[in-house]
Amino acid sequence: MLQFTSKGIYCPVADIYIDPWRPVGKAVITHAHSDHARFGMGSYLCSPPTAPVLKLRLGSDIQVQTVPFGTIIDINGVKLSLHPAGHIWGSAQVRLEYKGEVWVVSGDYKLSPDGCSEPFESVKCHSFITECTFGLPIYRFPEAQLVHENINEWWEQNRLNGKNSLLLTYSLGKAQRVIRQLNPDIGPIYTHGAVDNINQLYLSLDGKLPPTTRITPDLSRKDIRGAMIVAPPSVAGSSWMRSLQPLEWGICSGWMQLRGARRRRGSDRGFVLSDHADWDQLNEAVKASGAENIYATHGYKSAFSRWLNEAYGLNAVELETEFTGESLEESNNDTGKDYEGV
Repeated sequence: MLQFTSKGIYCPVADIYIDPWRPVGKAVITHAHSDHARFGMGSYLCSPPTAPVLKLRLGSDIQVQTVPFGTIIDINGVKLSLHPAGHIWGSAQVRLEYKGEVWVVSGDYKLSPDGCSEPFESVKCHSFITECTFGLPIYRFPEAQLVHENINEWWEQNRLNGKNSLLLTYSLGKAQRVIRQLNPDIGPIYTHGAVDNINQLYLSLDGKLPPTTRITPDLSRKDIRGAMIVAPPSVAGSSWMRSLQPLEWGICSGWMQLRGARRRRGSDRGFVLSDHADWDQLNEAVKASGAENIYATHGYKSAFSRWLNEAYGLNAVELETEFTGESLEESNNDTGKDYEGV
C-alpha cells in the first residue's frame, strides 16, 4: 500500500505522502518538528493541536485540514485515521487501511505519559513503520517523575548558591512538559522568546503551565536572580546565555543517558528526559502492533531491525528517510518564526 520514494512515504491509491521531505501536493503530517513538517506542500492534513504550530512555523496562509484523533476519513477508498503518538502534544500515528490491509506510520513516539501529550495508543496493523532513535539496549530511561524532581532540586540548590538555572530543551513539546513540572514556589520562571511562542499556542489549546515571563531586550538581567530559565539548545555559548550569569546550565535529552554526551557539550548537568521511546518502549510498541512487517527508520535502524528479526522472527528491514529524531541541537524551524524580543 505504501511506497518509499525520494520525496517521502507515499500512498499511491490515495495520492498522499506522510511527512514528506520534498514538496508534494498532499501531505499528512504526524507532528510539527521540522524534520517531519516542511515548507512547500500543496496542502497539509494533521491533528487539530498540530495545525496552529504548523501555521506558526510555515506561515499562516498554508492550507491545513484537521482530523480529530480516531475519526476515519475516506480518500479514494483508503481509510485514514490519526491516533495519539505520545511524542509531543498533537503528535499522531497515521493508520491507513485498504482492502483489508493495514499500515501504521508511527512518526516519533513514546509510551510513557507526560501530562502534556495525548497518551500513546497502540494500533493493530500488518505493517508498522517505527523510529528507533534510541534503538539500543543501553537506552533505558529513568522514571520521568524522578527526573523532574532532580530538576527542581538542582534549581533550588542553585538558587541557594545565588545562581540562575538555565535549562536547554526543545521549544516544541519538551519545554512545555518540563515547565509543567517546575515548582514555582522555588522562584520565578523565565523563557526564551522561542519557548514562549510555543507556550502561548499550548495555553490557547487549554494546556496548563505555571506562570512564566518572556525575556525581552528591555528586561533588566539584574532582576533575574535565582530563576529557572528555559531556552532552546541553540543559545548554548551565546551572548544571550552569558547575559544571565551567574548561572548553572543543564540539558534535557535522552542522549544524557551517556555521560560522554554531556561532557562534549560542556554543560553542568544532564537530565535524561526524552520525548522518544527508549529500548523497552520500542520493543513494546512493535509487539503490541501485532505487525509482521516492520520498517525501521531514523536512529539505530540496523541494530534494531536485526534484533527484531532474530528475537521475534519478524520481517524487519531498514528504511532510509530524512527524519533525524532527537538531537542535541534544534532547528530554527522548531522554535517558531517570531524571534522578536528574545
